[in-house]
Amino acid sequence: MLGTSAVILLLFSGKVAGISGIFSGLLQPRKRDFLWRLLFIGGMVLGFFFSPNASSALTSPSIALYIIAGLFVGIGTRLGNGCTSGHGIIGIARLSKRSILATCIFIGSAMLVVFFR
Repeated sequence: MLGTSAVILLLFSGKVAGISGIFSGLLQPRKRDFLWRLLFIGGMVLGFFFSPNASSALTSPSIALYIIAGLFVGIGTRLGNGCTSGHGIIGIARLSKRSILATCIFIGSAMLVVFFR
């Protein structure tokens, strides 16, 4: 679904669908650039509530841990100049060397982290 939304956004508005960039644009709004960002992020949040795991995630005793983890992800996306969706879906499709390297680092880190659980 992210890939489809990225293609639609690029075709109809010429904008790149990197979630961290879209979200940061909400925090520093510009004229005529706020509504589509709000609708895009709102659609993602709304989509969560239609997922089969939404109720268990919201009632989990580790909801605070999810929030803290989300903050760390946000910091990481600022440091990495984009998030996994921006680099992995959009950047690789555009053959960006930086995005290819970043995606390899994301995947490698994820493969390593699973052993610490």
